[in-house]
Amino acid sequence: MKRIILVFILFCNYIAFAQQDPLFTQYMFNKLLVNPAYAGSREAFTVDVVNRSQWVNIDGAPETFTISAHTAVRNKNVGLGLYIYRDILGPTNNQGLMGTYSYRLYLNKSSLAFGLQFGLKYFDFDWAAMNLKDPDYLFDPQDVRRITPDANLGVYYQSNRVFLGVSSKQLLQNDYGYATKDGKSSFSKLTRHFYMMGGMALPLVDKIVFRPSMMAKYTPNAPMQFDLNASFLFSNLFWVGTSFRTGNAISFLTEFKIADRLKLGYSYDLYINELQPFNYGSHEIRLGFDFPLYPERMKTPRYF
Repeated sequence: MKRIILVFILFCNYIAFAQQDPLFTQYMFNKLLVNPAYAGSREAFTVDVVNRSQWVNIDGAPETFTISAHTAVRNKNVGLGLYIYRDILGPTNNQGLMGTYSYRLYLNKSSLAFGLQFGLKYFDFDWAAMNLKDPDYLFDPQDVRRITPDANLGVYYQSNRVFLGVSSKQLLQNDYGYATKDGKSSFSKLTRHFYMMGGMALPLVDKIVFRPSMMAKYTPNAPMQFDLNASFLFSNLFWVGTSFRTGNAISFLTEFKIADRLKLGYSYDLYINELQPFNYGSHEIRLGFDFPLYPERMKTPRYF
């Protein structure tokens, strides 16, 4: 049954235009992976490491690892960033490196930033890893290994209490898989993704802050998806919250301040769709670090 599910997932990924971007539950703590305009918004040198294991107990389920860094520079209007990722699903291997530039306009107690990301993506398909009774020789490993350029674009607004962002990824929509058999060609194409996010911080009582947030994701020819989150910050030391992903999962997440500039986050996804009986959920671990290059520019406390 596990192999049947995996083959079905792979079929959807290559034949339909489904979502191709890695999924992250803790998007609200690491927005650079979704919106390039976020680069430099923390007025510090920020590093995030995220490891996600999805659909635990299903053979070949997605495994995603990312390292991202972004920073403010002496010119307070400019932010720079970089992120590297590896996303493995069964025999498929997606890797990439994206550089980020953002330009920020300062308004009355808020800012509006515009960001661009450019980089390279590497795609590989290990056909030898597929154990099929009747192999389909359409795919040749030499044909599906490919390096393609890509670009992302975003706009991000932030104040002390509110954040809003709109972004689009995989703007170039390049082909990243190509094979030919009997004179017929087959393509796999990067599909443009659109994201919208927003949230606010609402102080409730002394040392407790309520932070609702949401993210909407849209890809042509795929259902629109919403992530709705409600989190609470206690004593400016740790977050606890829960999320609902439409048609997919309920998530539980937390983030702890384990040192002055070091934070540890964890989330668990409990699935409520057809995959629920076959997996033990998804685990996501995040380690975040802030180094204040310009302490006089950092806002305290920081909610976003």
